[in-house]
Amino acid sequence: MTAKIINGTEIAKNIRHSLKEKISLLKTPPVLAVILAGSDPASEIYVKNKEKACHEVGITARTHKFSANVSEKELLDLLNDLNRAPDINGILVQLPLPAHINSEKILQAVSPAKDVDGFHPLNIGMLQQKSPDTFIPCTPKGIICLLHSLSLNLTGLNAIVIGRSQIVGLPVSNLLLQENCTVTVTHSKTKKLSALCRSADILIAALGKPEFITKEYIKPGAIIIDVGINRTPNGLKGDVNFKDALETAAYVTPVPGGVGPMTIAMLLENTYEAFLKQNRP
Repeated sequence: MTAKIINGTEIAKNIRHSLKEKISLLKTPPVLAVILAGSDPASEIYVKNKEKACHEVGITARTHKFSANVSEKELLDLLNDLNRAPDINGILVQLPLPAHINSEKILQAVSPAKDVDGFHPLNIGMLQQKSPDTFIPCTPKGIICLLHSLSLNLTGLNAIVIGRSQIVGLPVSNLLLQENCTVTVTHSKTKKLSALCRSADILIAALGKPEFITKEYIKPGAIIIDVGINRTPNGLKGDVNFKDALETAAYVTPVPGGVGPMTIAMLLENTYEAFLKQNRP
């Protein structure tokens, strides 16, 4: 068996093209405010990629960059201004923040109406309640979009999620339940993980360990979604051994070129949706 590769780059490209057409019909472009604090090289690359993607579809990105010694008050004051600014539709706080900053406090200061990352407690709660007015976190939303691209009936499938973070594991578990999957959330304390994973029709790997998932964890014919982005001496690696997945699974996402491009595409989509919600007649 050779698995089919789920091309996140191509799917994201189609989403961006559709967004560009929709945004071109607006009188004014959506505006995304990005907050970057510190000089983390990976964060700077991520922000540049997001700025580039915004420009491609017609969204205006305004980046507010701070040094690593920025105070919490400075960030909170800026967020207060951005929350009240009528021309700002979405706000993104690039993580991680400097160690002395309380990230939770900063994220909770973002207006839920402009929280295009979907990290605010109100949006998390609304996701649990299946509210159409919530912002779904970008990576989980992208994962579901990738699954939908396969045109398969997900009802009743056994889904295993490795990782319980608020950013990926827990929200994607909720979204999979909404797709009528039977969902198990696993983590570092889970016993007999490989046996559990071998029962998965859908395996979502978001544990942050390069190539941890080998063929012993993969059910033949499964759908493998690799969320991991691990920088190794041999380049970027996912949480899944790609060669093993190709030989065992039915579908697999590559790293890079799988979940990553979808995360940015969903950020753009959420920003567009925020603009529409804030400009309802």
